[in-house]
Amino acid sequence: MPSPPWEQRLGIDAVLEQWLTAGAVKDCLAADQELPARPASLAPVPVGLHPALGRALAARGIRELYSHQAEAVAAAIAGRDVVVATPTASGKTLCFHLPVLQALAEDPAATAIFVYPTKALSRDQEHGLHALVAEAGLELPAIVYDGDTPADARRAARERCRVLLTNPDMLHAGILPNHAKWAALFQSLRYVVLDELHTYRGVFGSHMAHVVARLRRVARFHGARPRFITATATIGNPREHAARLLDVAPDSIALVDRSGAPQAPRRVLLYNPPVV
Repeated sequence: MPSPPWEQRLGIDAVLEQWLTAGAVKDCLAADQELPARPASLAPVPVGLHPALGRALAARGIRELYSHQAEAVAAAIAGRDVVVATPTASGKTLCFHLPVLQALAEDPAATAIFVYPTKALSRDQEHGLHALVAEAGLELPAIVYDGDTPADARRAARERCRVLLTNPDMLHAGILPNHAKWAALFQSLRYVVLDELHTYRGVFGSHMAHVVARLRRVARFHGARPRFITATATIGNPREHAARLLDVAPDSIALVDRSGAPQAPRRVLLYNPPVV
């Protein structure tokens, strides 16, 4: 008779114990390795960061940045295209929020475009951006522009938006063909952020490369040459992938791929299923 639910062991430890005592699973494990914990690698906040951003970081209890965050921010502020390739939940968002908000805080006319592969992701990231802007005490209108954006908000985005969050489809069909109406955005465009870079592969990636080429051409038409900050999960060729998407030389892109974020201890089990 099985034990009642309140007496049953739950959690990952119980699952592992069951796997390692069951011959059907244990006999098929090709590898079992424990990876130790890794402490955070910290670096000072870049010199010259706008005081408002420094106060916002302090309000979050951040006195130092992870090393990859500091490296990415410094490279972007120095005027380089950047690709950040660090694990999930390593704090990549600050790698592009800080340099973008730095530029917008220094120049009242500067603008930026954030491109996410899906509408849901842009809506999710909007909250984090608004929170950081509010904590910094800055007045930087940021609007999501997608198929769900009401007509009055679209008009406001064209007229006074300084940070536009959108997706490839809307950029291709709603913004670039009507760039004359977006002249205020393109004339002072300082940064373009491409998040989730690893999703732009295959046919989708080739289409996105053409959209990026159009975006660069429209920006040049309006007198702007924005820098690109791209972020991706860990992939084998982040710099080459970003270079192909942006149509630039790989060595012109600053690669940030050594994460300074801490890691908990991990145990890796490789299951090789039996051939039946």
